[in-house]
Amino acid sequence: MRILLIHQNFPGQFLHLAPALAARGHQVLALTVEGNERPSPVPRVLYRKPEKPEGGSALARTYGEMAERGLRAARAAAAMTRDKGYVPDVILGHSGWGETLFLKDVWPEARLIVYSEFLYRAGGLDAGFDPEFQRRDLAARLPVTARAAHLLQALVQADAALAPTRWQADTVPAPLRDKIAVIHDGIDTDRARPDPAARFTLPSGRVLAPGDEVLSFVNRNLEPYRGYHVFMRALPAVLAARPEAQVVIVGGDGVSYGGRPADGRSWKQVLLDELGDRLDLSRVHFTGKLAYADYLALLQVARAHAYLTYPFVLSWSLMEAMAAGARIVASRTPPVQEMIRDGETGRLVEFFDIAGWSAALIDVLADPARADAMAAAARAKIVADYDLRRVCLPRLIDFVEGRAAG
Repeated sequence: MRILLIHQNFPGQFLHLAPALAARGHQVLALTVEGNERPSPVPRVLYRKPEKPEGGSALARTYGEMAERGLRAARAAAAMTRDKGYVPDVILGHSGWGETLFLKDVWPEARLIVYSEFLYRAGGLDAGFDPEFQRRDLAARLPVTARAAHLLQALVQADAALAPTRWQADTVPAPLRDKIAVIHDGIDTDRARPDPAARFTLPSGRVLAPGDEVLSFVNRNLEPYRGYHVFMRALPAVLAARPEAQVVIVGGDGVSYGGRPADGRSWKQVLLDELGDRLDLSRVHFTGKLAYADYLALLQVARAHAYLTYPFVLSWSLMEAMAAGARIVASRTPPVQEMIRDGETGRLVEFFDIAGWSAALIDVLADPARADAMAAAARAKIVADYDLRRVCLPRLIDFVEGRAAG
């Protein structure tokens, strides 16, 4: 079959699926935006980078941006048919950036599958969850509701959809959920696994190994959406109670989700300024972003791993930490509760409970053996339900081929 994969940051979620489909004899192409320099496992076609529309209502701005991207993708698609005679049997595209919005107008007979990662809602999910940094008034709610327009349009047009977790699928209104298959992208548990030979080198040059008293915290960027402020506020008590503990914090100074501090500082600096000399910075190590091998080594040497998130898209880092055999302390928020059962596969703490976070982290650092059974159970869950090659990839292939056949 002719299979077209679409993602503005390709390969994105299709990193493993694209070459697997090609290996089965399908003709697999990727459509992505010009300027995307990520290596591609399959041949690519580029669409022109869209310009942000000017003027108009602020409420319509997001839809305007997504529709413009969809227009550029549709024009590239039409050119593929006009110049090469290309018509796909199935299209699989991420719905988040509007690229799939007009593809049914170009190829009405093609089967369209959208990757539906999350549907915004003005209440009950991430929006308004954190009163310290988020408003809950009408002016704050309306843009969130408007932001869902292109995501809903993409789902309505789709013949089928994918979501990586049940909780994320359930952010979609009930009448559309029957379209969604819950299949995770998959975790490489052959690579993310316990390793007693793992070593992690701190920026100072000190080398950490399994058995050392290491607390890890990982985000793409250090920001409130992923609980950076809560974790940092819990650290003074942890450091005071555990004088040998080394804290390793991975993440950039930018923003992936939500807003920036109003005064122009990074969230990292905001919390450092707030805590001041209550933190022993000789034992708190900021690494910035890490290469994957170094990040994985950190998970393998850590005695405890902290993970927090608003009710939002679940991070791969939690599942990779579980696969690596980490002792998990995580936030009691719905996306996490799908992966972690308190007392069975990790410890859960209420998101905003600073004292509770300090106590739970101190407990695991002081007596890691008590958490070893939970760590083993966490890895077993990921291996059984989310293994890349043995579970998720075969299911994804069956789903795409089955939907392509109608």
